[in-house]
Amino acid sequence: MTDLPTDADARGSAPVTDNGPLLSSGPRLPARLRLMSFNIQAGIETRYYHQYFTRGWRHVLPDRGRVPNLRRIADTIREFDLVGLQELDAGSLRSGFVDQTAFLAKTAVFPHRYIQTNRPLGRLAQHSNGLLCRMPATAVTEHRLPGRIPGRGALLVRFSTPTGDLVVVLLHLALSQRARLSQLAYIAECIADEPHVIVMGDLNCHSASPELRYLCAETDLREPINEVPTYPSWRPARNIDHILVTPSLAVETVEVLDAPLSDHLPLTMTVSLPAALRGPIRASDQGRHAPSRG
Repeated sequence: MTDLPTDADARGSAPVTDNGPLLSSGPRLPARLRLMSFNIQAGIETRYYHQYFTRGWRHVLPDRGRVPNLRRIADTIREFDLVGLQELDAGSLRSGFVDQTAFLAKTAVFPHRYIQTNRPLGRLAQHSNGLLCRMPATAVTEHRLPGRIPGRGALLVRFSTPTGDLVVVLLHLALSQRARLSQLAYIAECIADEPHVIVMGDLNCHSASPELRYLCAETDLREPINEVPTYPSWRPARNIDHILVTPSLAVETVEVLDAPLSDHLPLTMTVSLPAALRGPIRASDQGRHAPSRG
């Protein structure tokens, strides 16, 4: 299992530089990418609203049903190429000190995983987001997103080829609209000059919201199918999980999977990559083979 180190400052981070060689006989971006965005609620299966109260203790204490549910989540994600996960635990009391990103990567046989812990609460909780992928990234940077309440971040993962870069941004946005607008303004600035971008995550707002309208107006991002509900998983009524792409990525399918393993359902998309992205991936010289967490 491999991972790239990340280096964040108080609000954002300078990109990890890439002067590495081309992997001419190594990994390449595939012509078609199978994407998934999934808020897994720290591995907690929720079927009814009342379980937020009757089983709320599972957010702070270990639960014997968590690992079997993580195995079911691994079975759900294993057929995809790039999976953005929100609300993981990086190893604390509530998860039985299991790094859930590492567990899912190993169980679903993903060779590369990248993690961002946004709210490290010591032994009590390690609130994180993670990206699992079949191909190695050239560079990974963490960004701490603006907001009155700290603890929201963006993970920006770059796959560089000789003729173009694919940039993937993983997000879990704030609950307040004001904070979300500020956070998406920050992201729009980060990707302003990037022609090939995927933004995915639990954005906590619907397709017609001012926040997403702003993001799409300030960038080339688009959402191919609007108003696809993913929450709550037992009776989907709200579309707060999203995958947005730039026009250079041809969208083939969009689907919400009937996999109620969290309080969200997984959102999936298949995209065809342009010829500019189909070359060998440039290696990173920033510890590409460094040991991963956990």
